Amino acid sequence: METIDVHHDYNVQPDALWKFIADFGDIEAWWPKGAAIDIERVELEGEGVGMTRHIYNAGMPTPVSERLDALDPDNWRWQLSIVGDRPAGLQRYQATGRIEPRAEGGCRITYHGEFEAEPGREGEARKFLQGAYSLMLQGLDAATRPA
Repeated sequence: METIDVHHDYNVQPDALWKFIADFGDIEAWWPKGAAIDIERVELEGEGVGMTRHIYNAGMPTPVSERLDALDPDNWRWQLSIVGDRPAGLQRYQATGRIEPRAEGGCRITYHGEFEAEPGREGEARKFLQGAYSLMLQGLDAATRPA
């Protein structure tokens, strides 16, 4: 099992970030437009915990389908898995995120991913996930900045 851990500090209160995370189906509200992984459309299946967002990205033959496995608004925590056809040689993927207030103000997102990849494709999978994490953190940062 491979792991990736990232974090990013934000100059907003946790609730300002949580509103984007909690609206799992509306990733397009904060995902950077024209990014290296560019969303063309999102289709939703179900609602609430257990729902799946099928993310169709430019240049990718199949959607990346993320299932919301847990959503804990009291502790600003969530968990998701990639299901169905998985990109970049991924065979299994699950991530857990959390938002924590910072003593000096603002908050921090900490994101922990665990994955297994096809033999020989571990580096490709890691690079794909690191790129997605970077875009996620940047997009949330831009979405929470004052206009």
